Amino acid sequence: MAYTNKLHVIYGDGSLGVGGDGFHYIFSYERGGLESLKIAGKEWLYRTPTPTFWRATTDNDRGSGFNIKAAQWLGADYFQKCTQIDVTVDDHHFAGLPLDNDHYSNDETADKVSLTYTFTTLTVPATTVTVTYTVDVAGQIKIAAHYAGKAGLPELPIFGFRLVMPTVATGFEYTGLSGETYPDRMAGASHGTFTVKGLPVAKYLVPQENGMHMATDRVTITRETTQNNADCAREPFSLTVAKGRESFAFSCLPYTAEELENATHVEELPLARRTVLVIAGAVRGVGGIDSWGADVEERYHIPADHDIDFDFILNAK
Repeated sequence: MAYTNKLHVIYGDGSLGVGGDGFHYIFSYERGGLESLKIAGKEWLYRTPTPTFWRATTDNDRGSGFNIKAAQWLGADYFQKCTQIDVTVDDHHFAGLPLDNDHYSNDETADKVSLTYTFTTLTVPATTVTVTYTVDVAGQIKIAAHYAGKAGLPELPIFGFRLVMPTVATGFEYTGLSGETYPDRMAGASHGTFTVKGLPVAKYLVPQENGMHMATDRVTITRETTQNNADCAREPFSLTVAKGRESFAFSCLPYTAEELENATHVEELPLARRTVLVIAGAVRGVGGIDSWGADVEERYHIPADHDIDFDFILNAK
């Protein structure tokens, strides 16, 4: 296909491909999200990104019994059920799946492509989460997540979006608050641009939640390796996440929340093989007043009956 200043759209039976100058994305219907994020020939996804509802519990969470009260969200985080997909290419909205691909060639173009994935949580009662990806001609992806508040559910540990990358990052640079911060641990932090080498994990006796950064405007993750055996280059390449309407919270670790939750001692953690980036719109506080019973202060809770919205931008270049 000749170069144009438009997106190249590929209509498949099980996926929608979107490409342009130096980037190619695959949105899966079966897997419920973005299946491939390839920029300058480098793949950034190991798993399809999903909403996330669980952060590993802390000593304080366990002391107050929050881990028991919120246990439904661990199951909802681990098992995801996509129940609806909406596709819009420019101004044309496709009603239902699968798409009628017989009407399209390999030379289809567009200025904008948008896909909305609706997830129904495996909780009692159930609620819904929507994740909308909007791609523009420059390859920039705006991701907007919406949690529909539902009475009767326990408070959430976190509401965010998790991307698992194929290899371990060499580090990240971010613009936001200095050091590790949480909603109830922001006093004394200064705003600036900071560089972190590697993917440091706090050396707690019992692995638990760590590494969050609040009020972030931008984070750039850098890797040097891929899973492509034909790619022997060790030159750094990066992906940037920028704020949308408001700043976001993030953590960048070599483990998922479930891996941290499952380990009772540090030696039970697996070898670091991936990069787990969580972009969060709401984070529960970590407490610390009394590890053996005092709850997190009320203003740092995440009520389940309130809607939560946040968005951010993935930059391809």
